[in-house]
Amino acid sequence: MEILEDLEFRGLIQQITDAENLSRRLKKSPVVLYCGFDATGDSLQVGNLLPAICLKRFQLAGHKPIVLIGGGTSLIGDPSGKTSERNLNPQEKVEEWSEKIKAQLASILESDSPKNKVQILTNSAWLGNLKMIDFIRDVGKHFTLGYMLAKESVKSRLESGISFTEFSYMLFQAYDFLKLYQDFNCELQIGGSDQWGNITAGIDLIRKITGKEVFGLTLPLIMKSDGTKFGKTESGAIWLDPKKTSPYQFYQFWINTGDKDVIKFLKYFTFLSKEEILNLEKEVKKNPEKREAQGVLAREMTRLIHAEKSLSKAEKISRALFYGELKNLSKEEIEEGFQDVPSYIIEKQREIPLVELLVKSGASSSKRQAREDIKNGAISVNGEIYKETNKILTPKNCFYNEYLIICKGKKNYFLIRWQK
Repeated sequence: MEILEDLEFRGLIQQITDAENLSRRLKKSPVVLYCGFDATGDSLQVGNLLPAICLKRFQLAGHKPIVLIGGGTSLIGDPSGKTSERNLNPQEKVEEWSEKIKAQLASILESDSPKNKVQILTNSAWLGNLKMIDFIRDVGKHFTLGYMLAKESVKSRLESGISFTEFSYMLFQAYDFLKLYQDFNCELQIGGSDQWGNITAGIDLIRKITGKEVFGLTLPLIMKSDGTKFGKTESGAIWLDPKKTSPYQFYQFWINTGDKDVIKFLKYFTFLSKEEILNLEKEVKKNPEKREAQGVLAREMTRLIHAEKSLSKAEKISRALFYGELKNLSKEEIEEGFQDVPSYIIEKQREIPLVELLVKSGASSSKRQAREDIKNGAISVNGEIYKETNKILTPKNCFYNEYLIICKGKKNYFLIRWQK
């Protein structure tokens, strides 16, 4: 399937400049394309994944991707999609974040073929050497005030206010496209739908200075069917950095996808074929309780971001929790799998009554309720159900002499750490 047809099937084309000419150009020979990523934090989130995965789609189709890290533009701040000014971060911090984001994107865009191996560049390499008067003369003269004010990224901020710093961001991104066209023959820029104004500004600048046609393509804003923001959970954002979001948490994020969203996300984020996706769509309609599509989505995404070994560990933790096979977990897997559950520390005690522990950990609301829960068989400790209300626990009951995992009912877990 031709790349634009594939993107169309997946619902990944929000806006495109001159689709007919771009299609012809893509069929003629490999195209160099780029996407920019500003360094506004020490890790990308799943919300940043779509443009990176789209670059990968072009790469797999034989085209040549460039990742442009905004080492320079990150010092200015992109007004696109924002209702107020961004905080300006120190240059040293932006450089540190840029290196971490480079590594994450390099992992996603790995390639066995040297012909279309990803190039990772930083725009501070040229923006840092610009002279203000030269830039205003050579670039600024090609943009009228009316042209810039008409762009949505600027127009939406006129009432709340926009500084000259963020107002100028469009010019710098346009210059990035020009620089990449001149130095690397880059003919296509892709990005999120909020980048349309910046992308078309670059296209116009290239046309005015060189007389050549280049192209732009934007991806849709990702929305969940219930209207909530994609990439957020009750515990916060889902990060690509395993130190901020563990592979198990990452796996769980995808496996908890709703039936109404799972096929859309399989199209957006995975490299499954059209046939495979359509078969999973039929399975969702026929046997939604099996959640087969969610399992495939979680495996594909965890493998892509965290590799096979981390996927295996995430699946092992999931099986242990689902089937109560807690004894199979290593100490590290316990810590990872129960990172987000309520926890309690037993400090310097040789023993503790189970009833008392249930109350102190929050598993039961009172001692009376704790006794009822125990009698009803609703309480298990490290996978074992206790029905004796006078049960006394000691470190010998712990996994690795340190952890007690209390489960109330089928899904309410509590992690107890016994400090000696």
